Amino acid sequence: MIHSLRRRLRCHPRTVDLVVAAALFACSFPGSLMTLPGRDLEVPWWPGVLVAGVSSLALLWRRTLPRTTVVVTLCCAMAVAALGYLLTVLVIGPLMVALHTLALRSDRTTANLFTASGIALLVGTSLVVSPNNEPLILKLLGPAFWLLLPTSLGTTTRLRAAYLEAVQARAEHAERTREQEARHRVTEERMRIARDLHDVVAHHLVLANLQAGTVVRLLRSRPEEAERIAGELAGTTLSAVRELKATVGLLRHADDSETLPGPAPGLAQLAELAASFEPAGLSVTVSTEGRPQPLSAGADLTAYRIVQEALTNVTKHAGTGSAEVRLSYSHDRLGITVTDHGGTPVPSSPAPGSGYGVIGMRERALSAGGRLRAGHRPEGGFEVVTELPLLSAARNHIQNALA
Repeated sequence: MIHSLRRRLRCHPRTVDLVVAAALFACSFPGSLMTLPGRDLEVPWWPGVLVAGVSSLALLWRRTLPRTTVVVTLCCAMAVAALGYLLTVLVIGPLMVALHTLALRSDRTTANLFTASGIALLVGTSLVVSPNNEPLILKLLGPAFWLLLPTSLGTTTRLRAAYLEAVQARAEHAERTREQEARHRVTEERMRIARDLHDVVAHHLVLANLQAGTVVRLLRSRPEEAERIAGELAGTTLSAVRELKATVGLLRHADDSETLPGPAPGLAQLAELAASFEPAGLSVTVSTEGRPQPLSAGADLTAYRIVQEALTNVTKHAGTGSAEVRLSYSHDRLGITVTDHGGTPVPSSPAPGSGYGVIGMRERALSAGGRLRAGHRPEGGFEVVTELPLLSAARNHIQNALA
């Protein structure tokens, strides 16, 4: 009910100003007749009512010209004091409303300056011009109190409105930030799953394609060898299905009745990964420098996927029969280098680094806190070099950030 009334009043400000002006003008009649107890009215009532009418009429412009309205109502209040009327709230009401509006629509300094000036002028006029039979304390404290009150209320109301507006703005900003963060997380998760699917599909399809081509070539001349490779082809496709199921299983709900996917691959399966390329005609040599140290789960999976994608690119593009994988452990970093010595490029294949494989490897390395570079070697071939943080270094970084 109250909120509805406030909305209606805000929609009709001109009507509100007319009602306020009329009410204050009506109060000027009893205000012009008030005297101290035991004393008679020494001035006629009508000049005070006339001046109060001018002062009330000026309130119609208090929203658009607040400073001018204060000046006009102050002059009228000084005239009332000079005529000898008792300065009560009924007489100086228009000035109080004008000061309240000024405090609402201007800064604190402006409102305080106008209020202090009004108090000084009004008290000075009352002391100099008004009759001497009024108590001095009434001349001093009365105008000061009645003019300070609306200014204080207006300033408090303005500050409260500004505070509520700031709180609402912060809440809206927090909501927008929360939505942006949610969209960012969804995008990152989608990109991560896309990289996983790309690595799994590319790796196994390339091996399956090479194995199928080998089976076709050897089917007549060497049927036993073709049969063996065909068996390995079945294992390759089965492994692809298993990894695809594990990757897509991340999209399922936690309450799904399906069996949760097994542990993610890592460098512990690097020997198996290297052996999986032998049916495709690629011999992979793995070497380790330094003392092996643990990686975080994310970095371990990242290292495995980068090696897998790099060797898949060698199989697709390099046309060579050998590749090298070198793991180099330092005090806080793991360096991974995958190189090939080049050879006859595979026909109808894009150049190394021209597809999404290198982009995906670089994104994986960055997401794990590392870095990656890939390019042709001066002596021939292609090289992928990655640096990933070790688990101890990651823990120290987190502890330093929290300290």
